Amino acid sequence: MSRLIRMDASGHSTLAEWTVEDQAGYERAVEHFRRELGAGYIAVVDEGEGRATQVTQLPADAGLVLMRRPIAGG
Repeated sequence: MSRLIRMDASGHSTLAEWTVEDQAGYERAVEHFRRELGAGYIAVVDEGEGRATQVTQLPADAGLVLMRRPIAGG
């Protein structure tokens, strides 16, 4: 089961879940993914052990994709 989650004030919110065989679920997840990108979130794919890679397209086979706001700084 793959999950798309958004980091927010509650900790996180699950936006979508899908399996590789569930094309309709994946397409709904892509809609959520694009909407979050449009709202200024960035997406990262969890790679385990404190590692993640930023993505601009939702990988169908990713176990966990996190949507988060960019880190402020200067």
